Amino acid sequence: MSGTGISDTVRADFDACLAGPDEDGALELATGLVTGGVNAEDVLLGLVAPAQVRVGERWESGEWTVAQEHAATHVSRLAVDAIASAARTGGTARTPAGADPLRHVLVACSDGEWHVLPSHILTEVLRLRGFEVRSLGGSVSPHELLSDVHQNGPDVVALSCTLSWNLPLAHRQIETCRCAGVPVMTGGPGFGPEGTWAYALGADLYAADARGAAEALLHRWPPVTCGESSVQAAAVEAYAALVRQRPELLAHVTHALHDVLPGLRSRSGMAHEEAADFLGRLLDSLAAAVFVADDRVFTGHLAFAATYLSARSVHPRCLLVLTDALTDHLRASPRALTALAAGHRYLTEQAADSRPGE
Repeated sequence: MSGTGISDTVRADFDACLAGPDEDGALELATGLVTGGVNAEDVLLGLVAPAQVRVGERWESGEWTVAQEHAATHVSRLAVDAIASAARTGGTARTPAGADPLRHVLVACSDGEWHVLPSHILTEVLRLRGFEVRSLGGSVSPHELLSDVHQNGPDVVALSCTLSWNLPLAHRQIETCRCAGVPVMTGGPGFGPEGTWAYALGADLYAADARGAAEALLHRWPPVTCGESSVQAAAVEAYAALVRQRPELLAHVTHALHDVLPGLRSRSGMAHEEAADFLGRLLDSLAAAVFVADDRVFTGHLAFAATYLSARSVHPRCLLVLTDALTDHLRASPRALTALAAGHRYLTEQAADSRPGE
């Protein structure tokens, strides 16, 4: 039994419901904890959130298909709603003394970001803490964000980003809020370790999870605009050049990988569409690394890509082929070459570490 009052057995049972998927079982289990006296916030963060992390790991490892991951995520989203409803109708919420319902937070996912569950959990945790929250859901454009800010006047925008290749798009949203005079809190692994890239983009606050976000807002109210973007004009220019070249680069790496990525020429192994999307995201992560001037954006995605490919019986050596092909094609882009060199070093070191007897 953990400090949240949620046992390993309960976690295993909830995981089984997601695997089913068993909507009724998941909702009964989750709401039963709340009505039984477990704090609703603890159920959200101690049961649903870690279970969803395991869902992602099962997809990444190839244990689950995309359809299974989507079905489980749907059940998780229903569970979040049910937990919040149970807390409002007699369960246990955590509303600290002095919480002000006029504290208005706008929650949104970064442009291009469709992993909505973290922002969904954040929304309900903040409501449990006494905040007035409006949520815009997934992939919110700067225009949509600005329109809502003007119409509803939030005190702070909470921006969620799971995937680091969306960082350039998140930067546009942060700049939009800054122009409107609204501070921005950020969260999610897409913003890097301890929010490194969030602060580089000019965010005012970063929180590692929903509880941290609630605590930060409660103790630093009202939030203020204090962040400053460190993104350089030359980096933006290099990023824009990569975006313009994306179709050409995608065709180039697709041709280079025909012999080592079977899905690009047949329906066996990785499907053609899946393989094309996979390569596109690698290009996007390279562009994002150039944008924030941090090679870890690219090498981090290569680490994921190597695991993803190995789980699908595709040898990760194709990633070295990819970095070499891009290096040959991008010799006029020093910033891209720096990131590609870091990626090549990372892959070479990983290959050496995996050799038997070394």
